[in-house]
Amino acid sequence: MSFYDYGYYETKAEKRRRIGEKLERLRKTDPNIAPLTIEGNTLAKSWWGKAWGKNLESYADYKSRLSRGKNYVKQGAILDLKIEEGKVNAKISGSGSKIYDCEIHIERLSDERLKKILEHCQNKISTLDALLTGDFSEELLELFQDKSYGLFPSPDEISFRCNCPDVAYMCKHTAATLYAVGTKFDDDPMFFFELRQIESENLIQKSVEKKLENMLEHVGKKTSRTMDASKISDVFGL
Repeated sequence: MSFYDYGYYETKAEKRRRIGEKLERLRKTDPNIAPLTIEGNTLAKSWWGKAWGKNLESYADYKSRLSRGKNYVKQGAILDLKIEEGKVNAKISGSGSKIYDCEIHIERLSDERLKKILEHCQNKISTLDALLTGDFSEELLELFQDKSYGLFPSPDEISFRCNCPDVAYMCKHTAATLYAVGTKFDDDPMFFFELRQIESENLIQKSVEKKLENMLEHVGKKTSRTMDASKISDVFGL
């Protein structure tokens, strides 16, 4: 059961019904709303989704507040979630008939950090599929999650606002939205690169360019496996 205004206890069934009514109300004004639903109690299953949550929880200022939003995500309280370049907009079901708007801004990855990451990606990511599924070396795993030079944002790169009356630094609606972002990566990891304003193709291209450079460096050079013309003549009687 849950508790809200005036000491009234709300059952899970009542809460689900109330959230469903809000969804229908929103659809009448915006048929393109994108509610977030999860199966089971696991918020994120993909590597990118898990890494997103792990990064958020690694910061002390966030960890103590994020737990307030977990249940909101599990209950289906995220009525709408849209990810754009550097921005997330969400509508969250509050107590009673209330719906709150939450907006999160993520700073663009700096050119310096992106350059370092691209340099380390040389010859280490084979395909876009490998990138999106998290199928890369332990070295890259550590690099991507590094707090100083990694892909994931620090609290200094995240700003947010919610129109709820909660005066806390991070309200539960904001916490729910931050968790919901990681869950959204399960649907499409490309949302991560859009949010961080990174061209994912650059990570692949850097690897491919390095492979081509290595091949070109050896063009015209004899290796231990290359026969010169005289030896070919001897072997084949030419």
